[in-house]
Amino acid sequence: MGTTNETLPFFTQFIRFKAQYSDLPTLTFFVVANSIVCAYLILSLPLSIVHIIRSRAKFSRLLLIFLDAAMLALVTAGASAAAAIVYLAHKGNIRANWLSICQQFDSFCERISGSLIGSFGAMVVMILLILLSAIALSRR
Repeated sequence: MGTTNETLPFFTQFIRFKAQYSDLPTLTFFVVANSIVCAYLILSLPLSIVHIIRSRAKFSRLLLIFLDAAMLALVTAGASAAAAIVYLAHKGNIRANWLSICQQFDSFCERISGSLIGSFGAMVVMILLILLSAIALSRR
């Protein structure tokens, strides 16, 4: 999503229309939210490995579950906000006089839709991660 842009010529070669993710603050929030969650998951990986080796650390396991839930909320907020913009990009809104841009910017819309699908997939994986962590904690 962070590298998504497309430029179309209009009437002449000198006048061009450009679509970038940074033109829409909602998509910028989507990129920042996913970046924060990605960094958190990379940084929490060593702590998770310690929990595999030492099974007695209950407080830090509980903290990880809480932080995982907070990161799930952040991914959900970013994906939900971006879903509204992607829907408007595909369908438009006739009452507000917003035209769909996906008829002109095909590559841009395909990439933002793919990013959104990946983010919803990450939400499902994080839900499973939280459930498995909570089950493992409750067994000990």
